[in-house]
Amino acid sequence: EADCKESVELIGDLEWLHDYQLSEVGARVRNIILGYESGETDEIYNAPPLHSYACRQDTCCVWWYIVDEMERLFRGPSGRCTNPARAAIRLGFHDASGWSKFTGQFGGADGSIVLAPEEILRPLNHGLEEIIEQMKIWYNKWGGYGISMADLIQMAGTVATVVCPLGPRIRSFVGRPDSYTPCTDGLLPRVDSDADTLIELFRAKTIQPFGLAALLGAHSTSQQRFVDPSRFGDPQDSTPGVWDTAFYSETLGRAPPRVFTFRSDIVLSEDPRIYPEFRAFAGPGGQQHWNNDYAREYVRLSLLGVYNINNLTDCTWVLPP
Repeated sequence: EADCKESVELIGDLEWLHDYQLSEVGARVRNIILGYESGETDEIYNAPPLHSYACRQDTCCVWWYIVDEMERLFRGPSGRCTNPARAAIRLGFHDASGWSKFTGQFGGADGSIVLAPEEILRPLNHGLEEIIEQMKIWYNKWGGYGISMADLIQMAGTVATVVCPLGPRIRSFVGRPDSYTPCTDGLLPRVDSDADTLIELFRAKTIQPFGLAALLGAHSTSQQRFVDPSRFGDPQDSTPGVWDTAFYSETLGRAPPRVFTFRSDIVLSEDPRIYPEFRAFAGPGGQQHWNNDYAREYVRLSLLGVYNINNLTDCTWVLPP
């Protein structure tokens, strides 16, 4: 069990609920994280007018209008994803990652990275200041419709992912409660950590090595700014505006000079617990394989520290096609 490579551990309230107690959403989330159901979907339809009775009766309706604003910010003139999109993906990771099995029912995808000012002062969150201010703008505009900051952050992350060309359309749920208490420090990965430290850090979040390999691919669209300020803006692969598998092949040693590869990504890609999945993502058919695995793992990540999964609402239909 200690060498298990696939993430199959139940999370949140799904840990103790019996099958007969599960709502449709609870059962769906359980099936996704166990690998029985896809974490992606093409389901889409248009919302009724914002102030209509039909919209007021649909929990997801207001999100259709919020997502429209997000998409316009996240999609550049060329159709590729923008710097705010990259930041939104990173913000989703950093908020949700503030949880482990040792923090109990505290931390995780609870909006505290925006709502608890202490968190943004931590060095590993440096560079998220602008997207946090954008989240505050959206929250001030739409908060009266009953949305939470926790949901706003995770919805922005999944919108940004699908806006990036080739990105998966990940199941997106709303109904998370907010927290104004800063999460426990020290739960984010460091670029100078060794493979054992990183793998154990994510195992404590119920994410096993192959799941970590899939989530690392979010670096496909990232650009480093602070690890080496002399190379400010250098990307982690040669196509930072596209959600493709170039990150995997280039991290394995075939990167052009401008690509800035994190030391942590290199040591993980070489680790025997992760290398086979890195190679699979980089090989033939790797794009679909990666998208499938990433969607599944991100559903898990986006619900870490959430103990009302059974009462959430699936609003994936509001995402861009």
